Amino acid sequence: MRRAILKGAVALGIAALTVGSWAGSASAGDLLDKIKAGETIRVGFSNEVPWAYPGDNNEPLGFVNAITIDILKKMGTTKIEPVVTEWGSLIPGLQAGRFDIITGGMYILPERCRNALFTEPLGTFADALLVPKGNPEDLHSFDDVRDKELMFVTGAGYNTVKNAKNVGIADDKIMQVAGPAEILQAVKAGRAAAGSGTYFTMKEFADKDEAVELADPFTPPVIDGYPGLAFLPNQQEEVDAFNAALKEYVGSEEMMKSVEPYGYSKANLPDGTPTAELCKG
Repeated sequence: MRRAILKGAVALGIAALTVGSWAGSASAGDLLDKIKAGETIRVGFSNEVPWAYPGDNNEPLGFVNAITIDILKKMGTTKIEPVVTEWGSLIPGLQAGRFDIITGGMYILPERCRNALFTEPLGTFADALLVPKGNPEDLHSFDDVRDKELMFVTGAGYNTVKNAKNVGIADDKIMQVAGPAEILQAVKAGRAAAGSGTYFTMKEFADKDEAVELADPFTPPVIDGYPGLAFLPNQQEEVDAFNAALKEYVGSEEMMKSVEPYGYSKANLPDGTPTAELCKG
């Protein structure tokens, strides 16, 4: 039901969207020209509701895709080809030329900045803790998971892996899985006492599945969720152009109309932390 509602709400925002066929690999230096010429741009993302995910007809849904579609339209194209892949394949897929831009809601982290160029942040977010219904272990922080020596599950490559290690959760107590669906299954099956991922995705699970809930209250180890659009390392010109467009767009009425159906509110707007600082760590 929620997907149907979201799909209907987004239809207005992507009415001009044309899903193109394979457009060939865009090399660094000509992506901006392709955008200005109105050619097809391939966006790569995983299945991360409500950040970026495929609709019933493989159309790009989610608030990061909505932002990207709006910006691309301003820059000259409405032709989008969605490429859905596993989370861990996003940066390798960008490097291999499978798509032109990563729109998966990827957080800007130092290790990722070594392999991709990011725009300025699209928002500010914290993670959430997913636990079995009733929170039987009474978990309200990563510290609680550590102190009780319980199994913790999160996605391979997620920032939560580093955060869990930083608070002292032992490596053999950190289960790394492919993505959100696997986090949910591990918690439901009892293979992990708690799982963590982006707030919106974990809340979506808790809203839809009576077997789990969000730990409430929950004290995150750090608020480090600053997602951006990702480009190849030699596409600074493209990043600069996107940043110029985002500067006028972020926080605008147009943006909020596009993202609010997905739960993004003004509280999630960027707090001024620049990408350069996030890349330094």
